[in-house]
Amino acid sequence: MTTTFPDVSISTERLVLRPFEEADVPAYTEMMNDETVTAWTPVPHPFTRADAERWIHEIAPAQRTTGRGIVFAVTEFLTQRLVGTVRLKNTDWRLLTTEAAYATAPWARGEGYATESLLAVAKWLFRDRKFERLELRTAADNTASQQVAQKIGAISEGVLRNAWLARIRAADGTWTDTRTDLIVWSLLPEDLDGVADGSAESGYAYSDWS
Repeated sequence: MTTTFPDVSISTERLVLRPFEEADVPAYTEMMNDETVTAWTPVPHPFTRADAERWIHEIAPAQRTTGRGIVFAVTEFLTQRLVGTVRLKNTDWRLLTTEAAYATAPWARGEGYATESLLAVAKWLFRDRKFERLELRTAADNTASQQVAQKIGAISEGVLRNAWLARIRAADGTWTDTRTDLIVWSLLPEDLDGVADGSAESGYAYSDWS
């Protein structure tokens, strides 16, 4: 039984999703220090270059090689600029289920990149890897993330009460943890029928990275 994802890149009309590289360190460091990313994710703050180096060279590759999931750097096709990241985690190879997490650089928001990249990963996951379920979890007040889930056709299944720690920034610039609910979303292969047909988000291609 397969227990790891292949080392691949995925392309859409506007984006290339690929493994992280050393050249991504500055842009990734900047993205992960964004206030929105700090508020809704558990990344260290401040997020240093050393944190980025460790993620790119150790943590992200290990996600795939140990079978836990796979991490993609999302880049613009034309400029090769880093626009975000999509990560599959908590993968169950017997049940063929996994969970997606995603983040977008502040300058790239509002362009539909998160939806496009997540949809491409979902199509690859279902059509090429034959998975049966993709799960997403969004903080109750993170409406932007919830909109992405809705746009790819995910179904809200319920609420995990008091299940997450978000962060709030005080007037003096310090960050404080605050508990929040998580909304659970699921996407099944049949949920993709008719999603984004005829748009730039509907097609994808992938290739072995090795």
